[in-house]
Amino acid sequence: MYTVKQAAQKMELSEHTLRYYANEGLFPHITRDAHNVRLFSEEDLEWVALVRCLRRTGMPLDEVKHFIGLCLQGDGTARERYDIILRQRETALAEMEQMKERLVLLERKVAYYGELVEKTEKK
Repeated sequence: MYTVKQAAQKMELSEHTLRYYANEGLFPHITRDAHNVRLFSEEDLEWVALVRCLRRTGMPLDEVKHFIGLCLQGDGTARERYDIILRQRETALAEMEQMKERLVLLERKVAYYGELVEKTEKK
């Protein structure tokens, strides 16, 4: 069993984030000791890894909660979970296109200001 501090270090999350996620009910099986300290099992760390993965995809917290709820319901929700992941992939692809557009604009500005700096420093 791991304390919040130990689990956070192991999972490369801040203690604050781990506590926040726990308070939001994202780790369904966390236990507490006699002093009311949260304890994370290896199974709990798998839930932490899932939440961390989904959040890193940009999935909003409420959608992560919904996804966790579906996981708890079992394989009968596989289609819905699959659809959620497909939608998240589409969102990520759209964001990637927007980032590419931003990068093109930034490259233009870099070229413009690079030339401007070069001209002004020659004077």
